[in-house]
Amino acid sequence: MVNSSFPTPQPVGSTAPLVTIVALCHNHAVFLREALDSILSQTHPALEVWLVDDASTDGSQDILRAYAGQHPDWHLLLLPGNVGNCRAFNRAFFQSQGEFVIDFATDDVLLPERVAQQVAAFAAAAPAVGVVYSNAELITEEGKFSRLHHQRLTASTFRPQPVSGWVFGEVLRRYFICTPTMMMRSACLHQLGGYDETLAYEDFDFWVRASRHWQFLYLDEVTTRKRIHPRSMSSRAYRRHDPYLASTIQVCKKALALAQGPAELDALATRVRWEMRQAGWRRRHAEARELFGLLRQTGRPTALDWALGAWSGLCS
Repeated sequence: MVNSSFPTPQPVGSTAPLVTIVALCHNHAVFLREALDSILSQTHPALEVWLVDDASTDGSQDILRAYAGQHPDWHLLLLPGNVGNCRAFNRAFFQSQGEFVIDFATDDVLLPERVAQQVAAFAAAAPAVGVVYSNAELITEEGKFSRLHHQRLTASTFRPQPVSGWVFGEVLRRYFICTPTMMMRSACLHQLGGYDETLAYEDFDFWVRASRHWQFLYLDEVTTRKRIHPRSMSSRAYRRHDPYLASTIQVCKKALALAQGPAELDALATRVRWEMRQAGWRRRHAEARELFGLLRQTGRPTALDWALGAWSGLCS
């Protein structure tokens, strides 16, 4: 656990590391001005901003053009066709120059000290730290506070409990990182070749591949307001015909190749078992069978898994 006693961010005019913010938009017009204004509110003096629109149809592009016109040092990419988050992000990232990078969905909001606090956390951390993540306010579609992502239970415990250090097993076992709060070391993402553009979403795959080689650090600060609404990516997962479950299966296969030792295989089995049951409950039978096969490859299926597999036809 890391507290907020980091070095004071450097004042304007001093040498400060360049931070790239890739602001990704797809039909976020109703939220977009608040998101872009939150970039302008940052106290960190050295920002490189990329505005990337993934073929919006709701007027978002007009708003982005207006902000880019008012801030000529901002970069504007208006993609002619929808390519998805991973590919849209990579288009900007591989042209960027920042030492650190934030993947910023423009339905969320950055709090003013966000960048400065995370840069200071990196400055105080070991070079092996590739990601700093933090707490966030979860807000409604209308912007009203709902709850914190990491809800404090005691002085040192939360639900979900954040973890710092080598977190590979933990990111396999459970969900605890609030994705919009991450600041990534650009060297980490370059080492991975950016996001995997064959996938429908980026965070689980990034966590798995990055945590094998880089440490993660939790900053105990609220840095971001994450908006929960029906059109958000997380709200669409597991629906019939959605592409996210197929991507999750592909990431679990990568994790199986990367896992080392019984503890990590146990962690992966926990994840695969949970995903298999989600797929079964939603009548995603082909995906459930594929996940059961992956669970067998971990060598960790339980008697209950076999019984459920036989009952639902997954063992065939």
